[in-house]
Amino acid sequence: MSAKTNSGNFFEDFKLGQQVRHATPRTVTTGDVALYNGLFGGRFAVQSADTFAEKIGYPRAPLDDLLVFHMVFGKTVPDISLNAVANLGYADCRFLKPVYPGATLTATSEVIGLKENSNRKTGIVYVRSRGLDQDGTTVLEYVRWVMVKKRDENAPAPEEVVPQTPSCVDVGALGNGCPIIAKDLYDTELAGSPHRYGDYAKGDRIDHVAGITVEDAEHMMATRLYQNTARIHFDHYAESKGRFGQRLIYGGHAISLARALSFNGLGNAFHVTAINGGRHVAPLFSGLTVFAWTEVLDKAELLGREDVGALRLRTVATKDKPCDDFPYKVGNEYDPAVILDLDYWVLMPR
Repeated sequence: MSAKTNSGNFFEDFKLGQQVRHATPRTVTTGDVALYNGLFGGRFAVQSADTFAEKIGYPRAPLDDLLVFHMVFGKTVPDISLNAVANLGYADCRFLKPVYPGATLTATSEVIGLKENSNRKTGIVYVRSRGLDQDGTTVLEYVRWVMVKKRDENAPAPEEVVPQTPSCVDVGALGNGCPIIAKDLYDTELAGSPHRYGDYAKGDRIDHVAGITVEDAEHMMATRLYQNTARIHFDHYAESKGRFGQRLIYGGHAISLARALSFNGLGNAFHVTAINGGRHVAPLFSGLTVFAWTEVLDKAELLGREDVGALRLRTVATKDKPCDDFPYKVGNEYDPAVILDLDYWVLMPR
């Protein structure tokens, strides 16, 4: 019977150029949206109310961009990172089409890089993954790299290939996931923030003030919502004897917590249009409290669009450390409290 079960891929199972079509298709419903909102408490008006979204030009409220990301990411886990030690980072992530309740998402991945670690116990796998809707249209595309265990430490290392990724998604590639909106009908009072694109300047720093404590039940429920099966998030029996001595919180959980916290200060940043790069600086565990702050790295007007502008943001999340002093790096080293360093583009009404 054991021959019929899936033990997942180990580092030596991956081949450069390998194409993977992931199981299983997932129809995303309003129930999924409600559970996601219950877990993270996002308050962005466009994703919260059909009436608000319809008034500015959407057919209805779209799914939260990060819910789409996690759903697609979850599809890739059984094939790419079931035996992961840690998810390390992201690059060149673009949200290409709005997704609405009722859409069915599938995912594919291509292995674009491999690098064995010096301990010969693990290696880093680089993949480019795509999320597609029921029409076969790509709604999301991104690169990620993940540290994966080896089955056999003595297995020969593959030729080392580390892909080059852009440090920043080009401005010309932004905005496809957002229809033209009626900016004059965008009600900032109902949206919860008076601040539009023109109210932000490069160099602005925003402390999002509040903290959210991570609970085991919530992080496991969220990760199951995405059908993410990585053992390290669920199996306390095994992980109590492992590297950390406990379950590791899915890195995307920290991203969603930081995004929800960012509403206080960035309430009109209603659409994540791209992720330039992200790094999970340190692990997150149950019982720790997440805080976040954001810096405006850049601003950009989009060609042919007078309705929205793009802000390039760096959001930094910490564990058990409020962010009123904007903790980030000391010299070249991250502050010990930092768990997430996320560089991304958002759209705001002009």
